[in-house]
Amino acid sequence: MTTASDYVSALPSPLRPIAEQVCSLIDDTLPEATGALWHGHPTWSLGERPGHRPVCLVKAHSSSVTFGLWRGQEVADPSGRLHAGARTMASVKLVDVSDIDRALFTDWLRQAVAQETR
Repeated sequence: MTTASDYVSALPSPLRPIAEQVCSLIDDTLPEATGALWHGHPTWSLGERPGHRPVCLVKAHSSSVTFGLWRGQEVADPSGRLHAGARTMASVKLVDVSDIDRALFTDWLRQAVAQETR
């Protein structure tokens, strides 16, 4: 696998449609970000090379897809859906396409980019 599309295409159903929708949402919301495989899963960064000022990631597991934000703990989340991870990361586990809230995730992404561009 060399691209995010390759990664998503290789996923089994029902994970593939979840990842497709999340990746599409990220691409639509962050046209300035560079998407690439980094550490084995799709990551979107501000800059030319993968991992340079990373903003978000999508990672498939056996029964869910993680949508994560590198500085997610600094993002306002009145929904309470983001769960804190290591350092400043936060993420949400998605088990169905209905778990994707476009307006909420778009807001999170915009906040995450604002954190990176300060």
